[in-house]
Amino acid sequence: MAQEISDYSINTIIGPNTELFGDIGAGGFTRIDGHIRGNVKAKGRVVIGERSRIKGNVTGTNITIGGVVCGNVIADGRLVILSTAVVIGVIITRCIQADEGCFINGRVAVCTSDESWIKITSENKDAQGIKSALPVFNKPYG
Repeated sequence: MAQEISDYSINTIIGPNTELFGDIGAGGFTRIDGHIRGNVKAKGRVVIGERSRIKGNVTGTNITIGGVVCGNVIADGRLVILSTAVVIGVIITRCIQADEGCFINGRVAVCTSDESWIKITSENKDAQGIKSALPVFNKPYG
């Protein structure tokens, strides 16, 4: 199960009107209000603001999405998808809350046990590995 995070101070902020091309690895609470083309991997909570746009995968402990994510979302704890959110991709989490009005296009897996969590996340990593090996998936963003 996900570790309990007691420090709620924000460690990483991607502000509005900021565009980032590349992957982010953050050690704690991460707030994103800008645009990212790349993966976001945080060891703590992730908050994606209403005006943010991410083209890439998002991984964290507890994730709240208010903007647009085109990519897979993996939350080891709780995932909250606000009414303003659009998620296009695979969602894997232990607990989900999807507000009325949000848009989700993709497969959703809610794992209630550690065994199912390990199985589903392993299958997703295998699928991502296969995609990265195929040239059609390695084209630059356009």
